[in-house]
Amino acid sequence: MTTDAHPSRRRVLSVGTAAAAFGVVGASQPSVHAADLPLLGTYDVVVIGSGAAGMTAALTAAKQGLSCVVLEKAPTFGGSAARSGAGIWIPNNAVILAAGVPDTPAKAAAYLAAVVGADVPVERQRAFLAHGPAMLSFVMAGSPLRFRWMEGYSDYYPELPGGLPNGRSVEPDQLDGNLLGAELARLNPPYMDVPAGMVVFSADYKWLALAAVNAKGAAVAAECLARGTAAALRGEKPLTMGQSLAAGLRLGLRSAGVPVWLGTPLTDLYVESGAVAGAVVTRDGAPALVRARRGVIVGSGGFEHNAAMRERYQRAPIGTDWTVGAKENTGDGIQAGARLGAALGLMDDAWWGPAIPLPGQPYFCLAERTLPGGLLINAAGARFVNEAAPYSDVVHTMYDVHDTSPAIPSWLIVDQNYRNRYLFKDVLPALPLPAAWYDSGAAHKAWTLDALATSIGVPATALRTTVDRFNSQALRGEDPDFHRGDSAYDHYYTDPSVLPDSCLAPLWLPPYYAFRIVPGDLGTKGGLLTDARARVLREDGSVIRGLYAAGNASAAVMGHSYAGAGSTIGPAMTFGYIAARDIAGNL
Repeated sequence: MTTDAHPSRRRVLSVGTAAAAFGVVGASQPSVHAADLPLLGTYDVVVIGSGAAGMTAALTAAKQGLSCVVLEKAPTFGGSAARSGAGIWIPNNAVILAAGVPDTPAKAAAYLAAVVGADVPVERQRAFLAHGPAMLSFVMAGSPLRFRWMEGYSDYYPELPGGLPNGRSVEPDQLDGNLLGAELARLNPPYMDVPAGMVVFSADYKWLALAAVNAKGAAVAAECLARGTAAALRGEKPLTMGQSLAAGLRLGLRSAGVPVWLGTPLTDLYVESGAVAGAVVTRDGAPALVRARRGVIVGSGGFEHNAAMRERYQRAPIGTDWTVGAKENTGDGIQAGARLGAALGLMDDAWWGPAIPLPGQPYFCLAERTLPGGLLINAAGARFVNEAAPYSDVVHTMYDVHDTSPAIPSWLIVDQNYRNRYLFKDVLPALPLPAAWYDSGAAHKAWTLDALATSIGVPATALRTTVDRFNSQALRGEDPDFHRGDSAYDHYYTDPSVLPDSCLAPLWLPPYYAFRIVPGDLGTKGGLLTDARARVLREDGSVIRGLYAAGNASAAVMGHSYAGAGSTIGPAMTFGYIAARDIAGNL
């Protein structure tokens, strides 16, 4: 089970506490009359959720000869995976080995152990590493999905034993959405649209941000446009990133004859003879039962859009407005498992990242806080973190320092030189930012640092002192205060033309800009505690028969850390695969 060296942050709920948290009187109470409900069908395996975990699990079950159904709460399929960049972190997979990546099982094991530490049992780490490569090869064999190595996207801690500065992550290749037919209209839309007429991969974005000042950036932009033109001439509807991943998995399910029932939320788990044997759902507005002969796999996502759960388990300030996870992720599967006595782990944590609370939806910052010519300050006008550190670490630091030196919100400070050179979200270099950003308070602009400080409510003298110190160090290409630029990862989203350090440049050209930074996330990472076979566990370590979990409905195999791009989706797919194979008796 998860160790709990820091109870205030690393909680594993007891059965009683979990039940109380969800207002449960007795573990069996909600399912007492479930057997009397209308029966929608009986399958070997019932999968809850049509994200990466759920669809991989269902595809695996079907290919093992088991009958299967996927029950999805939303009117669309794909969940948060469809909204994402769809990086997939799987060491030693066939794609990276074919590309010549110098990975080995020993390197991967050493690296994951160094990243995760004692937060996750070694057996679960080993299961992920052992089955991940086979899972990816299986998905390619059972669906039209193909994958590309994200060359150069470093592991997040490449200096640790086994870390790879050139990265292990892969992403889906381009897929024609026409293959889905009418089902394409039911694909959950992306978090951010690809520029019209272009075909863009996740690995392209670092170069697109530099297209105005870097020859390779301009070449990549031209390549993205050429891909889009070629696809249009072929009459295709090109999909990449999360759209490609979700579409490809859905096509695999269709080929395997697996039904996906949209608009069918889980309300409870059905127990029979001491084992989970189905799901109670709402279908066409009425409760009903779907029976499972062999097991239920919960892949229903996290609880990022459940305000009560976030307030109970996570540090303040927190809410549901800063997440980019699928809006249907309200912890339904986690709560249903808890009502049966499941232990919960890592409920205090999420797949964090600094975000700008723009009107409409937050913007998850990647390149913007790392590019040279910007710095993060707290409410005192002082730097407090390496801005180029892994995004999850930046938010952990925001929370860690907030009680003594308020850092929520923080502010990203840049100058006009920065704005003239780099793409910011989808705003081209030198072009004005949308007025709505200023009207909402997400962005501020002033001709002097003092005026900017007044606008955002920080001490002017402190801001000037901070920028002066940062500038002098940036000109020397060093950051002794927070070591920005020391790690190979720090240099991924940077400008190679800036010397002597590609992620450090002074702020000198007015006007100056400030962007409000809050603790955003891609989803929560705590949930049902599982073993190496993806079976859900009770507090005493015993197994809840017939119940499995994968993805953000389960406590993450990454613990409180983040090994590399795709540390969410890679394990989600792998443990979905493991769960289905265990049910089939072929693990």
